[in-house]
Amino acid sequence: MKSFFKTTLAATLGVILASVISGILGIILFAAIASSGNKTGVVEENSILKLNLNGSLMEYGVEDPFASLSSMMNGDSSEGTLGLDEICTAIKNAKNNDNIKGIYLKTGLLSAGAASFEEIRLALEDFKESGKFIYAYIEQTCEQGAYYISSVADSIFMNPSGSVGIYGLSSTPIFFTDLFKKVGIEPQIFKVGTYKSAVEPFMNTEMSAANKEQTISYMNSIWNKMLNDMSVSRGMSKKELNSIIDEFPMFQTAERMVECGLIDSLCYIPDMKEVLAKRTGVESKELHYIGVRELNKVPVEGEKYQADKIAVLYTAGQIFDKSSGMGSGEEIVYTPVIEELEKLRKDDHVKAVVLRVNSPGGSAYASEQICQAIKELKKVKPVIASMGDYAASGGYYISSNADSIIASPTTITGSIGIFGMFYNAEKLAQKVGLHYDMVKTNRFSDFGNMLRAMTPGEKALMQANIERGYELFVNRCAVGRNMKAEDIKKVAEGRVWTGEQALSLGLVDKLGYVNDAIEMAANMAGLSEYSVVSYPEKKDAVTALMEGLTGGAQTLMQGNSAQAHFENILKDLQRNSGSLALMPYTFSQY
Repeated sequence: MKSFFKTTLAATLGVILASVISGILGIILFAAIASSGNKTGVVEENSILKLNLNGSLMEYGVEDPFASLSSMMNGDSSEGTLGLDEICTAIKNAKNNDNIKGIYLKTGLLSAGAASFEEIRLALEDFKESGKFIYAYIEQTCEQGAYYISSVADSIFMNPSGSVGIYGLSSTPIFFTDLFKKVGIEPQIFKVGTYKSAVEPFMNTEMSAANKEQTISYMNSIWNKMLNDMSVSRGMSKKELNSIIDEFPMFQTAERMVECGLIDSLCYIPDMKEVLAKRTGVESKELHYIGVRELNKVPVEGEKYQADKIAVLYTAGQIFDKSSGMGSGEEIVYTPVIEELEKLRKDDHVKAVVLRVNSPGGSAYASEQICQAIKELKKVKPVIASMGDYAASGGYYISSNADSIIASPTTITGSIGIFGMFYNAEKLAQKVGLHYDMVKTNRFSDFGNMLRAMTPGEKALMQANIERGYELFVNRCAVGRNMKAEDIKKVAEGRVWTGEQALSLGLVDKLGYVNDAIEMAANMAGLSEYSVVSYPEKKDAVTALMEGLTGGAQTLMQGNSAQAHFENILKDLQRNSGSLALMPYTFSQY
């Protein structure tokens, strides 16, 4: 008995001690994160902006305390997931800061859309006008998105054991039709649009002719743009560059990469600081690196307060009716977006609004609500839509009512179409021994029951609803673009276009980027001096930590398993009701 009490007492004391230690560590961590969010950076003399082209890229960067903690625990010195806005701001700040002598690109596997790569590359080209240098270094493997950006550098260095992963673009959709048949699930599909291929994986076993046509078309448009930019920067013809790419550079020797002109020189990691110091004209010990977020905290010299503002409202991610409640990630939920639009409408200091859209679409209902809010906003001040990687389907829906639309040449847009889908799991239920019965008060009381096939009457109702949604979508686009509905339908049918193609079709007004949209907004508002303010307002580190606790903990518990991924897909489907204005798939690359 004494042994039992001793063991119990020891265990209890151990739990209490562990709780106290965890609490102290939590307070220290909380204080560290809180203080780090409020630091004002200082740029030392002979500094270089170090930009890691690695990992995933967000549209609108927000510091994630859990990601920072994970980086610290893994001994990773990177800044975590950066936003496109943060990177472009840092490059601009580096250009104008005399203590910054150049930019060092550490290239690797950067996941984003082609338009984001384009925007970073354009910012770097603008930086070079200052006369400062850009050096890029490939440590291990540099995929083509990061290489596309790095090709603008004055010199590209690579580790002798490194590789260049340029191979062109491809699309490999997966089809679930036969799998669903085997397990006993029948997708019941409703859509409008010959090219609306989001439902093809559930009804076909291969790409339709229409889907192949549109995919080849927009991929060639994107690839030609990337190929042209890289060939100009590297001083070779497109034909010559394509020939090198067809050798599959990733499996070629480092010496071959220098010989063919993709790389300028080979060196190991420790040698790069000496290379950078020599280019800067100082000893390596006198050279300093500064990160994107640290540089962006440094006050900009000579910047004057301007009462008149151009607001840039960032909307990124899939469009949903409801929030995930995870406290992180990119998503567009219509209620908070409408609230932001209403605040901007009422703010007399905001003279014009740039709506930055990076979305493949989502809920048709949510898209319609945002579209109406934009319509009200532009009654009192100019609204310019700036398209990022995607502004397709619902993403185009919410852009269409702006006074003017600016898209990148490689933006994926259009996809004007609607679809809906119900699952009939009756055969699956029978296979696993499930039975059901039903009593109801009205004809359609059990509409959407997954344990039976839809009746002809239910199918007719659903298809009519989808068609009404399509007509509304087309009407909104026609009014917003000042075109006839029949002309919109000629380029609709769910077809996907690049920004370059959309310009010739009248779906966008100009090719350009966020800065071009800001300039246009200022001209429309008659402003010569103004400040640019981003919305929604970014949360401080403490708020981000508190809001991210539930989501962060849930993510850590779920991990990255296939089951967790499938569960997240199901949750996303449940967050929307009714019809979807969603493009077939997101087209990201490394």
